Amino acid sequence: MARVKSGPYRRRRHQRLIAHNKGYEGTRHHLFKRANESFMKSQWYAYNDRRNRKRDLRRLWIVRINAAARLNGLTYSRLISAMRQSNVILNRKVLADLAVRDPQAFAKVVETATAK
Repeated sequence: MARVKSGPYRRRRHQRLIAHNKGYEGTRHHLFKRANESFMKSQWYAYNDRRNRKRDLRRLWIVRINAAARLNGLTYSRLISAMRQSNVILNRKVLADLAVRDPQAFAKVVETATAK
C-alpha cells in the first residue's frame, strides 16, 4: 500500500486555525506554530475567565448591597445576618438589582429583615 501524507488535510487544518486568529498581530495570525500557541493560550484565558466572571459579579453585587444598606442605616454583614435570622431568602444578585433599580423595595426588604 502506498504511503499517504496528510498534505491537503494538514493545510486545511492549519488554515482553519489561522483564520481563527484573524486580528492578532505579527506572526500570531499567519504562522501556524505561533498561531497555535496563541490560540491555546486564548482558550486557557477564556476557560479561567468564565470562572473569574462569577467571582467578579459576586464582588460587584456585594459592593452594591453594602452601599444601599448603608443608606438604610446598616452594614452589609448586619443586613445579611438580619435577613438570615428573619428568614428573608433573597440571593445577592436579586438584592443588588433591587438596590440599584428600586431603592424603595430594597428599603422594605431591610425593614422586613430588621423587624424582629
